[in-house]
Amino acid sequence: MPMIDADGCLLNVSVEGRDGGPTLMLSNSLGCTLKMWEPQMKALTQLFRVIRYDRRGHGKSGAPAPPYSMERFGRDVLAILDDLNIDKVHWCGLSMGGMVGQWLGANAPERLGKIILSNTACHYPDPTNWLNRIKAVKEGGIAAIADTVIATWLTADFREREPQVTANMKSMLIATPVQGYLGCCEALSALDNRDYLPKIKSPTLVIAGRHDMATPVAAAEFIRRQIPGASLTILDAAHISNVEQPHAFTEAVIGFLMQK
Repeated sequence: MPMIDADGCLLNVSVEGRDGGPTLMLSNSLGCTLKMWEPQMKALTQLFRVIRYDRRGHGKSGAPAPPYSMERFGRDVLAILDDLNIDKVHWCGLSMGGMVGQWLGANAPERLGKIILSNTACHYPDPTNWLNRIKAVKEGGIAAIADTVIATWLTADFREREPQVTANMKSMLIATPVQGYLGCCEALSALDNRDYLPKIKSPTLVIAGRHDMATPVAAAEFIRRQIPGASLTILDAAHISNVEQPHAFTEAVIGFLMQK
């Protein structure tokens, strides 16, 4: 996996799949590494060259001191594409990955083909929840909030049915560098991408989880209304819908990307 330098921060990047085909870039949720996409990789790599990466502050990427911002995360993506000599990719981002996709769609439209924005939001009118999370992590580390976060990521039924998958997701979360996690939470507390949405001209699919408490269906519906021509798919899942409903998620992604 190459390490790509983006403004002094080394980013861990993985490139897999079909040579010569279209390229799809996947972007993770807060507290997740590129391994969150494992349920999709077998199917996606048969059709696409797939780029995965660890956002700054996560996984094997660097965790420089904040502040972070959606623009910074977006420019990290552009640095990856430039380093790999890739002009244009399809985009699939979940949660924070969807927020970065909104920035890219509005500010670097020539670099994106189709866009998938999954389990995401464009604005938090009240930052209190993020400020409370920052305080809790500063006082007790990520472990202090892990069970609460997992309860929003995955429905209770799924957690009971798939304890090993749930444990793996929790371990991924807890392993996130604290400084990186806090920097991302601070960026989320100030999130406001609303003005970007009408500027997005790429074909866009919005995916929502019916049981998602973190970025509810109403947030997805707002995004869909604001992006010209966007469509909406709702899955029977909570926040990390690609893990909870891997087959339905993969089918939605491939169906949208392969549609003429």
